[in-house]
Amino acid sequence: MPVTAAKTIEQLAQAEARDYLWTLNFGPQHPATHTTLRLVLMLDGERVVDAIPDIGYLHSGFEKIGEHLNYNQYVTVTDRMNYISPLANNIAWHGAVEKLLGLELTPRCKYLRTILAELARISDHLLCNGAVGLDTGAFTYFLYAFYQREVLYDIFETLCGARFTNSYTRVGGVMYDATPLVIEKIRAFVKSFPKTLDDMDRLLNRNRIFVDRTKGVGILTKAEALSRSATGPIARASGVTRDLRKDEPYLAYEDFDFQVCCSPVGDCFARYLVRMAEMRESLRIVAQAIENLPSGPVNVLVDERTTLPSKQDVYSTIEGTISHFELVMANRGFTVPHDECYGAIEAPNGELGFYLAGDGTDVAYRARCRPPSYIHFALFPHLIRGHTLSDVVAVLGSLNIIAAELDR
Repeated sequence: MPVTAAKTIEQLAQAEARDYLWTLNFGPQHPATHTTLRLVLMLDGERVVDAIPDIGYLHSGFEKIGEHLNYNQYVTVTDRMNYISPLANNIAWHGAVEKLLGLELTPRCKYLRTILAELARISDHLLCNGAVGLDTGAFTYFLYAFYQREVLYDIFETLCGARFTNSYTRVGGVMYDATPLVIEKIRAFVKSFPKTLDDMDRLLNRNRIFVDRTKGVGILTKAEALSRSATGPIARASGVTRDLRKDEPYLAYEDFDFQVCCSPVGDCFARYLVRMAEMRESLRIVAQAIENLPSGPVNVLVDERTTLPSKQDVYSTIEGTISHFELVMANRGFTVPHDECYGAIEAPNGELGFYLAGDGTDVAYRARCRPPSYIHFALFPHLIRGHTLSDVVAVLGSLNIIAAELDR
C-alpha cells in the first residue's frame, strides 16, 4: 500500500508540474526552422523540458514513386529529397541501380561523379553553416557562404543546364560529359575558394556571440551517436570515425589522399568545425581528381540497351535512334535480375542509402531510402532537453534537417 500511495503522489506531482508548462509550436512556417518542419516544445519558462518532432508537411511519397518510375526517370525525384545537394542524391540512386545490375562504370565517369559529389558536399555544408551563422546573428558570414553557392550553381549549370535540380546521372553514366569550360570553372573554384574559407574561419571561429551560443550546447556523446544511428558530420563531431569514402570505398575515392575530419566534443560548435574542415578536404579531392581526370567514354559501352545513347548518335545513326526508342519510348531494354541490393554513399549529411528489389523489369519492385535527415531529426529531443528556447535554432541548424527527406 505505501508503494502505491507513493506512486500516486509522484504522479500527481508530475501532473501538477506539467500544468505549469507552456506548449509552443516552433514551425512549420517559422523562418529559423530552415524548412517545412514542426517542433512541439514543452517549456518551463524559457527552459525546454521536452520536444516532439512532427513531420508530414511535405507529402512527397518518394519511396512509392520509386516503384512506378523506371530507373532513369526516378532521378528527378531524388533531386527533390535533399534539394540542397541534389547531385549527391543522383549519384546515390544510380549507384544502387548499377550495383543491382552489376555494371562497372568507366574510369572517367567514376572521377567525374566523385568531383560532383564533393562539390555537392561543399554546397551543402556552406548552406548549413551559413544558416547556423544567420540564426545566431552572423549575417555577414551567411553572405560569404551563399556567394560561393552561386559559384557552384554556375558550374552545375554549365555542366548540365540546370542550377538546382540537376538530374545529371543516368544508369551506367551521366547526362553529358564535362566540357573544357566546366573543367576550367572547377579549377578556378578550387583556386579561389580557400581564401573565402579563411575569411569565414576568421568571421566565426573566435566570434564571442557565436562561440557562446554553440559551445557546450546540444552535446551528443560518442556512445549516444552510435546507439542512435548517427552518421556523417554529426557522428564524426562526436568522435565516430566512420566515413563510407574510407571504410567502404566507392567510385574513385581509393585513388585520392584525404583525411576524415572528427572531433571528440560533440556539441554544435564541433559540428560546425567538422563541416568547415570537410570542405577543405573536399577541395583536396576535387583538385586531385580534376588534374588526373581520365580520358575515354563517360558512359558504359557493354550494352547499348542499358545506357542511353548520346544525342549525336540518336540524330545521326539508326542504332542510336533504335536504342533511344527502346529505352525511352517503349520502356524496353533493361535486364534486371530478380534480386535485391542496398547501395549507400557518404552524402553531405551522412549515409544516404537505397534498397532496391528487382523483378526483371526496368521499374523497381520495391524502392526504399535511408535518408540522413530522417534519422537525425529523432536526435533533436535528446539534444535540446534542459537548454533554453534560444538554443533551439542552434541545435536544429547544426543537425541540418531537410524536410523533403522526412516524409516517406
